Amino acid sequence: MKNGYRIPIQVRFRDLDVMGHVNNAVFFTYFETGRVAFYREHVSKALDRESSSFILARASCDYIRPIPPGVELILHMGTKNPGKKSFQHVYLLTDAADESVIYARGESVQVCYDYARQTSIEIPPELREALLKFQCEDQA
Repeated sequence: MKNGYRIPIQVRFRDLDVMGHVNNAVFFTYFETGRVAFYREHVSKALDRESSSFILARASCDYIRPIPPGVELILHMGTKNPGKKSFQHVYLLTDAADESVIYARGESVQVCYDYARQTSIEIPPELREALLKFQCEDQA
């Protein structure tokens, strides 16, 4: 993923289900872990929690193969389609030892949102600038 953000993800014992692989719901936790790290590292200065934030509007995941226990992962993340009020993240979850091994692809849509007024708002210029640094043309 060109211009992407990367973060290692550790598979924990509690992530496994009775079938002995990472439970499907946990993939969304991995995506969230990436988002939190991304915003903390690259966007936190661009957001003022009192005046603007965003809300998760949609999330999806295409499961490519099961993740067995003991695997170390890399989450690749990028941004796509920044609009007036919303933007998209794309995710690629790969094996850290061999990044050609893909476990999942995902997407999420975030909408900038004023919680006090309970309405969507335009993407603040500072946030847009930070997101554009990680914009990717290719699908995760």
